Amino acid sequence: MPQLTALSLSIAVLGAIWAFLALGPLSSIVLVWAGFIAWGCFFHTGGDQKALVKTIAGTAYGAVIAWIALLIIVKVPVTAFGTLPVWPAIVVGVTVFFLVIVASIEPLSAVPAQVYGYAATVAYSLHQASDTAAGTGPLANLTSPNFDNPLVKMIVSFVIGAVAGLISGKLAGALTKKAA
Repeated sequence: MPQLTALSLSIAVLGAIWAFLALGPLSSIVLVWAGFIAWGCFFHTGGDQKALVKTIAGTAYGAVIAWIALLIIVKVPVTAFGTLPVWPAIVVGVTVFFLVIVASIEPLSAVPAQVYGYAATVAYSLHQASDTAAGTGPLANLTSPNFDNPLVKMIVSFVIGAVAGLISGKLAGALTKKAA
């Protein structure tokens, strides 16, 4: 079978399984789209064992740095700038510096992986209903030791997505081997 067909087939089948699991029995634990981000990152980063390490390390590191930024913004509200978003912009600028400066470390050398992790974690946290007073939503659960914490949910989704990428690549490789 041609390589592109094999890869398309393996991703289609495993993608359907991932969607079923993430939208069904694992829906309170993972996010289907976050897993697909890591899955794509795996192939973008090379589609091999090194890519698996870089994808998991990078997306997880990005999620941690985003989580730190969100904690600072939520827990240290600076109102000196009125309604202008100057404080969040400063926090983002500083944390993004730390997001990229680590690129000389091999597992964190794929900067896009860190950016995917950071952006996805912030997006999930900001675009979900959150009532900090009532203790609900991602921003209200930044320190919860469970899957309501966006850091936990995102990292688990990224790891499973990256592993799914590896499995789909191996399955595609098996489908392209010629019969002896």
